[in-house]
Amino acid sequence: MAFPLDDLPASVSEFCAQRHLATLTTMRPDGSAHVSPVGFSWDGEAKVARVIAGDASQKVINARRDARVVLCQVDGGRWLSLEGRARVTSDPAEVAEAERRYGSRYQAPRPNPSRVAIVIEVDRVLGRPAL
Repeated sequence: MAFPLDDLPASVSEFCAQRHLATLTTMRPDGSAHVSPVGFSWDGEAKVARVIAGDASQKVINARRDARVVLCQVDGGRWLSLEGRARVTSDPAEVAEAERRYGSRYQAPRPNPSRVAIVIEVDRVLGRPAL
């Protein structure tokens, strides 16, 4: 089911707040999909998802070249896809915010001096976040 961005049901934010891993799909140069397991945070007000990663990771390389990405979280019969355009940033304040949000949902991330944040401006939400 597709959800209107300006009127997302509470079940979307509730599902995104639960401690589950997701996958991040980015596009390789040949157009094929690269899928990586990730943790992420969701800002429902801004319609922004954030992923932290190492600057040299393939997902970061791919997102810099082609901003189209999909985050997908699955738990049994519940699932959610957050589609949008990614922006990779090494800005210290933005990375710190992504780390803080990640830590609130999962646990404090290990120090990584090459960490960046993948900031995803979500433009489509699909799924079944509640049964």
